[in-house]
Amino acid sequence: MEYRHYITFAIAFITLQLLVLNFSRTIGWLGNLSDKKRKIVTLTSYLFANGLIFLQFFKTFQSFRLVAFILAFLMFIFFVRLGTILIYTFGKLIIPVDQLNKWLKIAYLPVLAGFMALTIYNAYVPKVIHYQITLDKPISPLRIGVASDLHLGKFFGNKQLDTLADIFNREKVDLILLPGDIMDDNTQVYTAEQMQPHLSKLKAPLGVYATLGNHDFLGSQKDIADEIRKAGIQVLWDQAVEIEGKFTIIGRNDDLVKNRPSAEQLLKDVNTKLPTFLLDHRPTQIEEHSKLPIDIQVSGHTHKGQIFPANIVTSLMYRLDYGYEKIENGHFFVTSGYGFWGIPMRLGSQSEVLIIDVKGK
Repeated sequence: MEYRHYITFAIAFITLQLLVLNFSRTIGWLGNLSDKKRKIVTLTSYLFANGLIFLQFFKTFQSFRLVAFILAFLMFIFFVRLGTILIYTFGKLIIPVDQLNKWLKIAYLPVLAGFMALTIYNAYVPKVIHYQITLDKPISPLRIGVASDLHLGKFFGNKQLDTLADIFNREKVDLILLPGDIMDDNTQVYTAEQMQPHLSKLKAPLGVYATLGNHDFLGSQKDIADEIRKAGIQVLWDQAVEIEGKFTIIGRNDDLVKNRPSAEQLLKDVNTKLPTFLLDHRPTQIEEHSKLPIDIQVSGHTHKGQIFPANIVTSLMYRLDYGYEKIENGHFFVTSGYGFWGIPMRLGSQSEVLIIDVKGK
């Protein structure tokens, strides 16, 4: 295991201890527990949470989604309790303490439930974001639809694919780009739930093009690529394709493929006088690509952190972890993704689809 993984685990472990402490104190406050009962709750909570984490870490118990849900749930409890503390701090100046404390306890669970409902809403109800850009090269007006990080699997499938197809049809896109993480690690749920007819609904006059992301490259990449092709979508496997002499699309495999060609190598046989679009799942080399004749790059991977405060981490990791930026002559887009990873929850981010209107000089 790399050192960065040990550092990540250490930070997560320390954070977990603080969240469990907050959980036990919250239970003690809500239930008016005695000191003895509060200590029992605290000890039990620590043993359960830490035991689960260590079993997961040492691969004795494999349930990542359960562990992720528990961590998210503890964090939501912390956020709501922090809000109650702030309200109590200022509210006691104008409201009798006993009365204020009583109403805060009554409101706590409904607010927590509403908080969690919001995260599920953000995961399943997409927003459509429109951009308008002008390239420095001639091109007929073009509308591009972008959806990344579908993570098709147990909690995200046919219904969401139908919704995505409806969005692209309603927006009348000319071209669809899917920059990676089409499926969630393998094709098992995809085939069991018969998702192919629903994925096949993604259609555009100039075609639908996809690349594979890190979750597509965890051992089932060949099967995943085959299933995507069966749905009528062209998988760009470190290759470029020229579309009707109008523009070129380049697709790079995720950097889990250590020997993948660089973007510069992929451009060698490309007519860069035409507008050039790049699908690169991770936005790790945006500054490097800004020095190349790449006009548009679309990426995903970051999920905008998916659950706050992870977005702070992604913003520190990448020059552009979310949104749009014009660098040199290139236009760079990083989407928070249409699906989600692990658990169906988003806080500080929302499922989204990009619609990019392109004009030329």
